[in-house]
Amino acid sequence: MTTTLGAFVLGTPDPPAPADFYRALLGWQEVDREPAWVRLRAPEQERPGLSFQLETAHTPPVWPQRAGTQQMQAHLDLQVDDLEAETERARALGATLEEHQPQKDVRVLRDPHGHPFCLFLPGA
Repeated sequence: MTTTLGAFVLGTPDPPAPADFYRALLGWQEVDREPAWVRLRAPEQERPGLSFQLETAHTPPVWPQRAGTQQMQAHLDLQVDDLEAETERARALGATLEEHQPQKDVRVLRDPHGHPFCLFLPGA
């Protein structure tokens, strides 16, 4: 038996909104859209995908992490060829750049609903 990653799922109070953001950022296709669930996939492959499910009580994590606050339990790492250009493109799509940046070849941002994600250069 083989086990593979099928999808990564983000909780959000409005699944279509971050799905639209990541669809534009990644150039992926929408597979399913309902008010409480949206699934994206890369154009040439079925899996892994990126999905968004309704969580009405979603609280974005704090970055950098601090004791006693909502912790970041997961985030997306997205490899890019041009860190500055893709950072600006993500911001134009609605992402916000975090003040704290852990490395020079990585940019920590948040999607429009507060989920952290990193853009990084090959080798970082």
